[in-house]
Amino acid sequence: MNLSLPDDLVRTQREWSATYAQLARQPGRTALRRRLLALSMALARHPLSPAERAELRQRARSGGAGQ
Repeated sequence: MNLSLPDDLVRTQREWSATYAQLARQPGRTALRRRLLALSMALARHPLSPAERAELRQRARSGGAGQ
């Protein structure tokens, strides 16, 4: 699928994934939990369809931005 997603949104998803992985390795870190919550809220503000959310996660995993 070739959806138009803003580069900043892809970066936010990439940061969310990295923060989530870091929190999994270091549970109980308040700063990481707060960062994950802030990133989650930023992602939730965008009205994306399920297909767009899947594309966003895929693009963040692959490292691509404005593809």
